[in-house]
Amino acid sequence: MGNVFPRIYDIAMKPLEVTRFKKVRTELIRNAQGNVLEIGSGTGINFPYYRQAKHVTAIEPNPEISRRATRRGRNAHVPITLYEASAESLPFADHTFDTVISTLVFCTIPNPLRALKEIQRISKPDATLLFFEHVKLEQPGFAKVQDLVNPLWEKVCDGCQLNRNTLSLIIDSGICVEEIESLYGGLFLSINGRKLEHEKTSYTSLGNGFPTRCMWEK
Repeated sequence: MGNVFPRIYDIAMKPLEVTRFKKVRTELIRNAQGNVLEIGSGTGINFPYYRQAKHVTAIEPNPEISRRATRRGRNAHVPITLYEASAESLPFADHTFDTVISTLVFCTIPNPLRALKEIQRISKPDATLLFFEHVKLEQPGFAKVQDLVNPLWEKVCDGCQLNRNTLSLIIDSGICVEEIESLYGGLFLSINGRKLEHEKTSYTSLGNGFPTRCMWEK
């Protein structure tokens, strides 16, 4: 991120945060337990919601925005350690974390599939993987608008991809998607997933038009 966007991010997001997003974050982060890794912690907006975690390790590649998270980290209910790192190259050993969470992050990651593979690498077997992301809309008309607006949106919002199909990327990476909540007509998705390390792949459906892929033991 540049120097301007970090300063206005919290202000720009406040109308959404004080309404539906607060509820979504509360419910999603309630599932974050044990040794937790947060991808792209930004200004630390999630930090007050952690209650069940033993320890939270938070990464953010931009030092300007990360500095704004320091106060929230000190006032959190659980211990939080901040690192300057990118999602595509996580500086942690294999099978380290019980839970990995990202909220409104994958729209800006340059190589999201690589980041998803890194998340699985550092996650313990059967780890909980939580996402809250905006995605490309399924309705063709709205999706086309997203495609048209995206070049300008990317410049104004510091690299954010308005039309990225993050759910498909998550499924294609091999993560088992167990539950999806749709918000604002499918523009935002709250996704509960799990890392499974087995040989046989089974395709199922969650309903409501959402596909999922889970991997089961032979």
